[in-house]
Amino acid sequence: MSKRKRKSNKRTKPMERKPQTNSQPDAGKDLTQGDHPKTLNAIAEQLKSSDKKVQLIYAFNGTGKTRLSREFKELVAPKNPDDGGDEKSELSRYKLLYYNAFTEDLFYWDNDIMANADPKLKIQPNTFTDWILRDRGQDRNIIDNLQRYTDDKLTPIFIERNKSIPQDGKRVTTKTYPEVVFSFDRGTERSGNIKISKGEERNFVWSVFYTLLQEVTSILEEPDQTKRDDDQFDELEYVFIDDPVSSLDDTHLIELAVDLANLIKRSHFHKGKGLRFIITTHSPLFYNVLHNELNNDLKNPIQGGAPASLYKRGQSEKYRLEKHDDGTFELSASNDHPFSYHLFLLSEVRKAIRDKQVSKYHFAFLRNILEKTATFLGYPRWEDLLEKTNEGLPNPFASRLMNLSSHSAHAGEEIADIEQKDKEKLDDLVSYLIETYGFNKQEAQ
Repeated sequence: MSKRKRKSNKRTKPMERKPQTNSQPDAGKDLTQGDHPKTLNAIAEQLKSSDKKVQLIYAFNGTGKTRLSREFKELVAPKNPDDGGDEKSELSRYKLLYYNAFTEDLFYWDNDIMANADPKLKIQPNTFTDWILRDRGQDRNIIDNLQRYTDDKLTPIFIERNKSIPQDGKRVTTKTYPEVVFSFDRGTERSGNIKISKGEERNFVWSVFYTLLQEVTSILEEPDQTKRDDDQFDELEYVFIDDPVSSLDDTHLIELAVDLANLIKRSHFHKGKGLRFIITTHSPLFYNVLHNELNNDLKNPIQGGAPASLYKRGQSEKYRLEKHDDGTFELSASNDHPFSYHLFLLSEVRKAIRDKQVSKYHFAFLRNILEKTATFLGYPRWEDLLEKTNEGLPNPFASRLMNLSSHSAHAGEEIADIEQKDKEKLDDLVSYLIETYGFNKQEAQ
């Protein structure tokens, strides 16, 4: 890991978008305490007021996780109107780093089909990627992180350019990194520039952010600001991470969760001072692994070092975020144990049936339940769990369930009305699963 001298006059721009917020006034109500329904703004206030080192939140997709990260950003690091649109703001003036869907917008493809040029992933001008590549020399760590979570042969190559910028009344030349190309390296052979998949692209963006986070936490391990080798993150207080796992298989997802938990637990936090982390996810597996990891204390590896423990389980809080039909939200504590997510999904399906609010995604929930249950019971196919016909043939509803539970490329199909006979069949199937496989007993436990 390379080091650089402190730079007190460096002016930079944070690796984040500054989206607009749609906060709603709370009409004078005290909505920052308890588990009763509240606005996202009030929930952001609750998270900000917490003294915990890490807060972990589970929520379904579409609940409002990304909007919550925006609300939190506006509370912690609102745009300064005195900047006058000047994007060259010091990093130390910002108290928050966040990773969410907007982070991916910093990267976009230049295919240049007309010129028959090699595809390149362009990077929007920002000083975070320049800082991590130019000042900290962390391109190798980005590559290692990407290969750890994807393929050990997938290699990004950062293209370096010179850029003239004004500084102290003069123009100076500095290095920047405006684009990346990718190749598959197999021994002495290289595949040439390729366009990676959307999933690999998301993992690349996460790898850049995670490498940045590794470097920042290593700098902040020194509690004495005057002894740090870089001062650009001296004012950093929060890291908000929203769903970094959307494109990972289970094995890599678990690796990422363990790595992230270890980084958080080792980051400096003593007597209520240090980095605080907020993590939101829609992945039950990611949530459960993090939940378990955060329930394990971490002793200081330095004999007689202070503090005696780098992390204690009481420094974490776990929640579930739910959205109500009236547009309010509820943040419920979930500290005792990781939830059995197949039971949680089943309860959501049963509630939708009871309230006559069945949507297409409830069929996806049911298929997820069937897949997990089949794996647990040792069936080769989830269809084997369904009731057979009188002739012993596979259930004819299986193919219909397959179609209803698949993701559509068209948003309109995702919210289209479900036929009444399909809703009735869903009710019958849920009843059959409960009676046959003892889900009622598991829910009671």
